[in-house]
Amino acid sequence: MRRSAVILLGCLTLLVAVGLSDSELRVADLQNHPFLVDFPSGSKLRLHLRSGEFRIRGRNDKIAVHLAGRNADRARELTVRFKRSESANQADLRVFGGPKNNLQVTIEIPSSAMLFVRMSAGDLAVEGVSGDKDIELHAGELNISVGDARDYSRVDASVTSGDLEAPPFHESHGGLFRSFEKHGAGKYTLHAHVGAGDLTLR
Repeated sequence: MRRSAVILLGCLTLLVAVGLSDSELRVADLQNHPFLVDFPSGSKLRLHLRSGEFRIRGRNDKIAVHLAGRNADRARELTVRFKRSESANQADLRVFGGPKNNLQVTIEIPSSAMLFVRMSAGDLAVEGVSGDKDIELHAGELNISVGDARDYSRVDASVTSGDLEAPPFHESHGGLFRSFEKHGAGKYTLHAHVGAGDLTLR
Protein backbone atom coordinates (compact mmCIF):
# COMPACT_ATOMS: atom_id res chain seq x y z
CA MET A 1 0.00 0.00 0.00
CA ARG A 2 2.74 2.41 0.95
CA ARG A 3 4.71 1.55 -2.22
CA SER A 4 1.65 2.28 -4.41
CA ALA A 5 1.14 5.62 -2.70
CA VAL A 6 4.76 6.59 -3.35
CA ILE A 7 4.43 5.69 -7.04
CA LEU A 8 1.19 7.69 -7.36
CA LEU A 9 2.76 10.68 -5.63
CA GLY A 10 5.74 10.53 -8.00
CA CYS A 11 3.45 10.52 -11.04
CA LEU A 12 1.46 13.49 -9.75
CA THR A 13 4.67 15.39 -9.05
CA LEU A 14 5.87 14.79 -12.62
CA LEU A 15 2.61 16.08 -14.08
CA VAL A 16 2.77 19.23 -11.96
CA ALA A 17 6.41 19.86 -12.91
CA VAL A 18 5.67 19.44 -16.60
CA GLY A 19 2.43 21.42 -16.43
CA LEU A 20 0.49 19.26 -18.85
CA SER A 21 -3.05 20.20 -19.84
CA ASP A 22 -5.25 20.10 -22.93
CA SER A 23 -4.05 23.47 -24.26
CA GLU A 24 -0.86 24.33 -22.32
CA LEU A 25 2.40 22.53 -21.74
CA ARG A 26 5.21 23.75 -19.47
CA VAL A 27 8.54 21.94 -19.41
CA ALA A 28 11.72 22.69 -17.44
CA ASP A 29 15.01 20.76 -17.13
CA LEU A 30 15.00 19.99 -20.86
CA GLN A 31 18.03 17.71 -20.68
CA ASN A 32 15.98 15.23 -18.65
CA HIS A 33 12.50 16.17 -19.92
CA PRO A 34 12.70 16.72 -23.72
CA PHE A 35 10.17 19.10 -25.24
CA LEU A 36 8.38 17.70 -28.32
CA VAL A 37 4.84 18.46 -29.56
CA ASP A 38 2.93 17.97 -32.80
CA PHE A 39 2.08 21.14 -34.72
CA PRO A 40 0.17 21.31 -38.03
CA SER A 41 2.06 22.55 -41.07
CA GLY A 42 1.00 26.00 -42.26
CA SER A 43 -0.20 27.10 -38.80
CA LYS A 44 0.90 30.30 -37.05
CA LEU A 45 3.55 30.02 -34.33
CA ARG A 46 4.39 32.95 -32.08
CA LEU A 47 7.75 32.74 -30.29
CA HIS A 48 8.65 34.94 -27.32
CA LEU A 49 12.33 34.46 -26.50
CA ARG A 50 14.50 35.68 -23.65
CA SER A 51 17.97 37.09 -24.39
CA GLY A 52 20.63 34.66 -25.51
CA GLU A 53 21.66 32.61 -28.53
CA PHE A 54 18.84 30.99 -30.50
CA ARG A 55 18.50 29.02 -33.71
CA ILE A 56 15.12 28.42 -35.33
CA ARG A 57 15.12 25.64 -37.93
CA GLY A 58 12.36 24.42 -40.20
CA ARG A 59 12.18 20.63 -40.09
CA ASN A 60 8.92 18.61 -39.95
CA ASP A 61 5.44 18.70 -38.39
CA LYS A 62 6.67 18.89 -34.80
CA ILE A 63 8.11 21.51 -32.46
CA ALA A 64 11.21 20.48 -30.51
CA VAL A 65 13.65 22.41 -28.29
CA HIS A 66 17.29 21.35 -27.87
CA LEU A 67 20.13 22.75 -25.78
CA ALA A 68 23.87 22.79 -26.47
CA GLY A 69 26.95 24.50 -25.05
CA ARG A 70 28.94 24.37 -21.84
CA ASN A 71 25.94 25.38 -19.71
CA ALA A 72 23.48 22.92 -21.27
CA ASP A 73 23.72 20.48 -18.37
CA ARG A 74 23.14 23.29 -15.86
CA ALA A 75 20.17 24.87 -17.59
CA ARG A 76 17.53 23.31 -15.38
CA GLU A 77 15.80 26.65 -14.81
CA LEU A 78 15.27 27.24 -18.51
CA THR A 79 11.55 26.71 -19.14
CA VAL A 80 9.48 26.27 -22.28
CA ARG A 81 5.79 27.13 -22.15
CA PHE A 82 3.62 26.10 -25.08
CA LYS A 83 0.01 27.21 -25.35
CA ARG A 84 -2.28 26.26 -28.20
CA SER A 85 -5.16 28.55 -29.18
CA GLU A 86 -8.77 27.38 -29.23
CA SER A 87 -8.76 27.30 -33.03
CA ALA A 88 -5.77 24.87 -32.90
CA ASN A 89 -4.09 26.55 -35.89
CA GLN A 90 -2.14 29.03 -33.77
CA ALA A 91 0.10 28.62 -30.74
CA ASP A 92 2.44 30.61 -28.50
CA LEU A 93 5.80 29.28 -27.34
CA ARG A 94 7.75 31.16 -24.69
CA VAL A 95 11.31 30.42 -23.53
CA PHE A 96 12.49 31.97 -20.26
CA GLY A 97 14.87 31.44 -17.35
CA GLY A 98 18.19 29.65 -17.21
CA PRO A 99 21.75 30.81 -17.99
CA LYS A 100 22.24 33.18 -20.90
CA ASN A 101 25.95 32.57 -21.56
CA ASN A 102 27.53 29.48 -23.13
CA LEU A 103 24.12 28.09 -24.00
CA GLN A 104 22.66 27.64 -27.49
CA VAL A 105 18.93 26.97 -27.82
CA THR A 106 17.67 25.36 -31.03
CA ILE A 107 13.95 25.37 -31.78
CA GLU A 108 12.80 23.06 -34.56
CA ILE A 109 9.45 23.93 -36.15
CA PRO A 110 7.45 22.91 -39.25
CA SER A 111 9.13 24.43 -42.29
CA SER A 112 5.85 25.89 -43.59
CA ALA A 113 4.84 27.53 -40.29
CA MET A 114 3.80 31.19 -40.31
CA LEU A 115 6.42 32.50 -37.89
CA PHE A 116 6.21 35.44 -35.48
CA VAL A 117 9.24 36.08 -33.23
CA ARG A 118 10.02 38.71 -30.63
CA MET A 119 13.36 38.65 -28.79
CA SER A 120 15.00 41.24 -26.58
CA ALA A 121 18.73 40.80 -27.22
CA GLY A 122 21.30 38.33 -28.45
CA ASP A 123 22.03 36.24 -31.51
CA LEU A 124 19.08 34.88 -33.51
CA ALA A 125 19.26 32.80 -36.69
CA VAL A 126 16.30 31.50 -38.72
CA GLU A 127 16.68 28.93 -41.48
CA GLY A 128 14.56 26.49 -43.44
CA VAL A 129 11.25 28.30 -42.77
CA SER A 130 9.31 28.94 -45.98
CA GLY A 131 6.13 30.52 -44.60
CA ASP A 132 5.39 34.12 -43.57
CA LYS A 133 7.98 35.59 -41.21
CA ASP A 134 7.53 38.51 -38.79
CA ILE A 135 10.71 38.80 -36.72
CA GLU A 136 12.04 41.57 -34.48
CA LEU A 137 15.16 41.73 -32.30
CA HIS A 138 15.69 44.66 -29.96
CA ALA A 139 19.49 44.44 -29.93
CA GLY A 140 22.02 42.03 -31.38
CA GLU A 141 22.48 40.06 -34.57
CA LEU A 142 19.63 38.65 -36.67
CA ASN A 143 20.28 36.30 -39.61
CA ILE A 144 17.39 35.00 -41.73
CA SER A 145 17.65 32.52 -44.57
CA VAL A 146 14.96 33.74 -46.97
CA GLY A 147 15.24 31.14 -49.73
CA ASP A 148 14.11 32.32 -53.16
CA ALA A 149 13.40 36.07 -53.21
CA ARG A 150 10.66 35.45 -55.79
CA ASP A 151 8.56 33.60 -53.18
CA TYR A 152 7.57 36.86 -51.45
CA SER A 153 4.73 39.26 -52.16
CA ARG A 154 6.04 41.85 -49.70
CA VAL A 155 9.33 42.34 -47.85
CA ASP A 156 10.21 45.10 -45.42
CA ALA A 157 13.43 45.16 -43.44
CA SER A 158 14.96 47.81 -41.20
CA VAL A 159 17.57 48.64 -38.56
CA THR A 160 17.49 51.61 -36.24
CA SER A 161 21.27 51.57 -35.88
CA GLY A 162 23.59 49.11 -37.58
CA ASP A 163 24.09 47.23 -40.82
CA LEU A 164 21.41 45.86 -43.12
CA GLU A 165 22.57 43.31 -45.69
CA ALA A 166 20.16 41.55 -48.06
CA PRO A 167 21.94 40.11 -51.14
CA PRO A 168 18.85 38.21 -52.43
CA PHE A 169 17.07 41.57 -52.70
CA HIS A 170 20.15 43.52 -53.90
CA GLU A 171 20.18 45.76 -50.83
CA SER A 172 23.07 46.88 -48.59
CA HIS A 173 22.83 49.69 -46.04
CA GLY A 174 24.62 50.86 -42.91
CA GLY A 175 24.14 53.63 -40.37
CA LEU A 176 21.04 55.04 -38.71
CA PHE A 177 17.42 54.34 -39.66
CA ARG A 178 18.16 52.14 -42.65
CA SER A 179 15.38 50.20 -44.39
CA PHE A 180 13.98 48.91 -47.66
CA GLU A 181 10.70 47.54 -48.95
CA LYS A 182 10.05 45.22 -51.90
CA HIS A 183 6.92 43.88 -53.59
CA GLY A 184 6.63 40.82 -55.77
CA ALA A 185 4.37 38.09 -57.13
CA GLY A 186 5.04 35.48 -54.44
CA LYS A 187 2.64 34.35 -51.70
CA TYR A 188 4.71 34.95 -48.54
CA THR A 189 5.47 38.08 -46.53
CA LEU A 190 8.60 38.98 -44.59
CA HIS A 191 9.00 41.63 -41.91
CA ALA A 192 12.38 41.89 -40.15
CA HIS A 193 13.65 44.58 -37.76
CA VAL A 194 16.67 45.06 -35.49
CA GLY A 195 16.87 47.96 -33.09
CA ALA A 196 20.63 48.17 -32.50
CA GLY A 197 22.83 45.66 -34.30
CA ASP A 198 23.01 43.84 -37.60
CA LEU A 199 20.33 42.33 -39.84
CA THR A 200 21.24 39.90 -42.61
CA LEU A 201 18.82 38.37 -45.10
CA ARG A 202 20.58 35.65 -47.05
